[in-house]
Amino acid sequence: MPSFASLLALAAPLMVLGAPVNKRDTATNLLVLKFADVLEQFESQFYQQALQKFQTSDFTSAGFVDAQVPVQQFTQIQSDEASHETVLESVIQSLGDQAITSCNINFGNALNDVPTMAATARVVENLGVAAYLGAAHLIDDPVLLTAAGSILTVEARHQTILNVLNNGVSIPQAFDIALLPNEVLAIASAFISGCDLGVQANQPLTITNTGAVQPGTQLTFSSPAINGSTDGLFCQMLIGGMATAIPLPFDQCIVPQGIEGPVAIFITSDIQPLNNNVRDRATQVVLAGPTMAFIDTQKQLLGELVLAGSSSGSNGADRIRCFHRLCH
Repeated sequence: MPSFASLLALAAPLMVLGAPVNKRDTATNLLVLKFADVLEQFESQFYQQALQKFQTSDFTSAGFVDAQVPVQQFTQIQSDEASHETVLESVIQSLGDQAITSCNINFGNALNDVPTMAATARVVENLGVAAYLGAAHLIDDPVLLTAAGSILTVEARHQTILNVLNNGVSIPQAFDIALLPNEVLAIASAFISGCDLGVQANQPLTITNTGAVQPGTQLTFSSPAINGSTDGLFCQMLIGGMATAIPLPFDQCIVPQGIEGPVAIFITSDIQPLNNNVRDRATQVVLAGPTMAFIDTQKQLLGELVLAGSSSGSNGADRIRCFHRLCH
């Protein structure tokens, strides 16, 4: 039987989010909450299926020194995501609406093997952080905003764990990337379909390079939005902490030196740099994306303790290839 302490810990976020809120909450607040809930459903189901499928031997074969390290982390993360889902749906109901439960969530080949799953989990957690950050300015109720922030901080912890489990730098940048809901869906729509989230997704974008993406790599892309001449098109790399994206001609999209960690990449019709501030970002010039890339040039002792042979970069290229193709 669960202890009183564990029950109290489980109930704490419910009490915070269940506190009275201003009845003037707008439709936008509900839209953001319902959108966040679908993402939490996606995350929770992803980890649940992964833990059901993979055995200890699968994690060992993937290069983990001790299989219990990733298993424990994925188990805790799944529990967190399920709690987030429960709380968000409770708040949505308290505001007189219902959560969206009609989405088809298909993980495709993302659960083919442990390295593929871990690579997908990394983008999922980085996407979760970007989604909460990018939607914060849309929430006009301070109670709801604080509650969403309490979820965001936990998603950021998950992000750090997944960086380590993929042999990346645990905290590669001092600032995170924020993405608008339509930008989040450009990536998430590869897995989520069949439901109306009230948001029109940007056209998806895929990096078609094989092998690891590193500084000096010239990127190539595919997208339904790119169906003819690429003259006048640009790739833009958005990095946490930079005031604006790095714009480059489409056919000269070369990863610059000095980048570490996640990069959100867009295709635009204008060379004017996209603003890192989501409120002021010129979304009208975005043709496709973003897609996410991870630039892993540094090795840390923590990663070497978790993954056997990680100092030589084993498994890294395979994980990056999987991620760029959205594991389909």
